[in-house]
Amino acid sequence: MASPIKANYWLVIGTYRQGPSGRPEVSGITSPSLYSLPMKDLETCLVAGEKITKEIYKPVWQFDSKWTCIYGGKD
Repeated sequence: MASPIKANYWLVIGTYRQGPSGRPEVSGITSPSLYSLPMKDLETCLVAGEKITKEIYKPVWQFDSKWTCIYGGKD
């Protein structure tokens, strides 16, 4: 991850709050949120997005785990 001052790209990723049941699902009383994480380059951003999706956001009911890399114009 890069310092926000030196970030060339931003990983923008959706998050969710866990529901009260035992299975992984989005809570019905909250809305998904967006987070942006500074990344040094496009390759790092793409790798991080894939890794987070596959290893952390395993398929969650009612959550699409979308993410994107946005150029920050620091090059």
